[in-house]
Amino acid sequence: MDTKAKGVLVFLVIATMASGRESKTMLVGDSEGWSAGTNYTQWAIQNKPFHINDTLVFKYPAPDNSTAPMSVYLLPNMWSYTTCEFKEAKLLGSTTEGAGEGFKVKLKQRKPYYFASAEGNSYDCIAGLTKFIAVPSPRSLTHNHFSHKPSLLN
Repeated sequence: MDTKAKGVLVFLVIATMASGRESKTMLVGDSEGWSAGTNYTQWAIQNKPFHINDTLVFKYPAPDNSTAPMSVYLLPNMWSYTTCEFKEAKLLGSTTEGAGEGFKVKLKQRKPYYFASAEGNSYDCIAGLTKFIAVPSPRSLTHNHFSHKPSLLN
């Protein structure tokens, strides 16, 4: 195997190690889950950085006499997010899909993900609650990824 091929192989092995092993699964809202009247922007700030291939879990109870219905939408752009305009939004989780183990959203691309709930005539969204933005970035390769197996180059 020539030097160039070895270099490509080493890069692919290291990139796989860096991207696969470190992805995180995070429960949105931590133990409280996804609920009305909560500042998820603050939650996102406390849990950043988000990386490509991280998974967000949205968990909320199914609606009943004591629980307000919840849902999760992915808004298409910053304007829709800022104005809480749901006309072109994609429903990710209906009012019943957050029950039990909830549902997962994998952050597959380097782009802004605009999450929000439209329940209650979007009042929470308009007030800056029950919505947040996640912008995943690629994982950086650090010195630690190179230092533990120098024999890969031989």
